[in-house]
Amino acid sequence: MKAKIIRVRSAAGEYAVLCGAGILCDAAGEIAKLGEFSSVHVLTSPKVWRAAGKAVKAAIPRDALKNLHLFDDAETKKNMRTVETLCRKLTRAGADRKSLIIAVGGGVVGDVAGFVAASYLRGVALVHVPTTLVAQVDSSIGGKTGVNLPEGKNLVGAFYPPRLVIIDTDLLRTLPERQFRSGIAEVIKYGVIADAELFAYLEHNMEKLMRKERDSLEYVIPLCVEIKADVVGRDERESGLREILNFGHTFGHALESVTKYRRYLHGEAVAWGMISAALVGRELGITRNDDVSRIVSLIRKMGKMPDWPRVAHKILIAAMLSDKKTRAGKLRFVVSPHIGEAHSSETVSMDALDRAMQLTPKVLGRAEKMHRTGKSYG
Repeated sequence: MKAKIIRVRSAAGEYAVLCGAGILCDAAGEIAKLGEFSSVHVLTSPKVWRAAGKAVKAAIPRDALKNLHLFDDAETKKNMRTVETLCRKLTRAGADRKSLIIAVGGGVVGDVAGFVAASYLRGVALVHVPTTLVAQVDSSIGGKTGVNLPEGKNLVGAFYPPRLVIIDTDLLRTLPERQFRSGIAEVIKYGVIADAELFAYLEHNMEKLMRKERDSLEYVIPLCVEIKADVVGRDERESGLREILNFGHTFGHALESVTKYRRYLHGEAVAWGMISAALVGRELGITRNDDVSRIVSLIRKMGKMPDWPRVAHKILIAAMLSDKKTRAGKLRFVVSPHIGEAHSSETVSMDALDRAMQLTPKVLGRAEKMHRTGKSYG
């Protein structure tokens, strides 16, 4: 099948995102177009390799299979110790500055392998083969890499663009249901921040997407990639516009951190975070009540999520203050004035934040009724 090609601008040069069903079979040829490499190294996790390894082995350069480096892709292992372990594996395998790293996996694999590629010998070539919905629509594009510290998520990292991203939507068929549902949150995010038509499509076609119907995947995934490519092409290093991609993430990262990365998948935390961000926007008089209702109703269609944690608000706020977007001790939140548009705000009072957090765990069950009647969540 012919791939859709989406170009991403970066300071290091333009790179291509190839997207389509079954395009993995073209991977070796596309990688060969990048030039000659002294060695090729695959970084992935045991569970990803069990699920997707057969397809990947048949598609990537043969010599890459001599250098298969497995690591645990649990969020709790996304740390500097894992980076050191992988760098030492590369050293023992003889990787040099002309080597290529192929990251095969979801967001954790991509973030860790990307940081390894950025750090090892001060930078080696990188190709992403994302295997989860989160990675295909979001984390594999834009060059953000990083690992967690006990104090917060992604606090150590680098901006390091790949040379190529290969998105084969057929790989999603190996994905556990909960992982796929988690990725839906990032798709919803793009509708909220940048594309009202995408949001409306999701409202009417969520069941098709949840069933992984090919026509739905082939519409939604490239569209999300195009949105992200446009944003990061205009603001690669998150100095302004790119912050809108973090809608729901200030809360979401805090939820992940205070629960020690064991309770939520990333998209589940972001889904809760988007509800909170919508309510913060409403408290500020920015987000209309009807739009809050639509956002919550669409998130509800993702299905059951782990409950909001029973954690004191001050603990969540402390975790948010460790967020990368905090400036001069001021919390920054991405808010949406209406579906399809978003911007950052740092004028959020603690009272507004507290009210939003009080309402967040209560609204999912009320979402449908509120949307039908137009009543306030307050």
